[in-house]
Amino acid sequence: MPGPASNVMPHVVVVIPVRDRARMVQDAIASVLAQSYRDYALVVVDDGSSDGSAAAAEAVLAGASVPAVVLRQPARGVAAARNAGVAATVSPWVAFLDSDDLWLPHKLERQMAWLETRPAYRIAQTEERWIENGRHRNPRAWHRKEERLFRRSLARCLVSPSAVVMDRALYVEMGGFDEAFELCEDYELWLRMTLRETVGLVPERLVVKRGGHAGQLSRSIW
Repeated sequence: MPGPASNVMPHVVVVIPVRDRARMVQDAIASVLAQSYRDYALVVVDDGSSDGSAAAAEAVLAGASVPAVVLRQPARGVAAARNAGVAATVSPWVAFLDSDDLWLPHKLERQMAWLETRPAYRIAQTEERWIENGRHRNPRAWHRKEERLFRRSLARCLVSPSAVVMDRALYVEMGGFDEAFELCEDYELWLRMTLRETVGLVPERLVVKRGGHAGQLSRSIW
């Protein structure tokens, strides 16, 4: 999926999986299109939606100034949707955004600049703002992010898909998301990854995580 005016693959692929969140996915896409960092491609993967989510995504992407595509697949789960999105390009860096979350405009710019000056890091995440049922929520002490995460991650997931950028080669080495998991597919990957990798932390709240709504897969552990 080359750029509009060249055959050069964008440096980052952003993958948004969606199922039955037509309105929310439009907001998520808009937050990606508003990024100050422009060297990216956007892949939205519709995982068997019945509410017109794919068409809603295409409407927002019409006329986008970055390479963008909506892929459709039968309902196979969010892990399969993310894996399909990554497989659609060969960009050297991979970022994810859940369809109910948002990025602030400088998210990718700050994160990629951080990674470029720290070549030893193959994955990094940012801090988040949490909104539950329209209200700001402060993270608890046990949600604290840091770079050495494996031991603390045994008790609670401390890596957020929407906040992560990772080296594509690392993603491939780890085998991507395990499609056998209907829930906690990201937690399973982060446990495997944090066992061997240090997860860099950009200490800015550059992701808005929206929770408490119907259809949120992780609502029971918020």
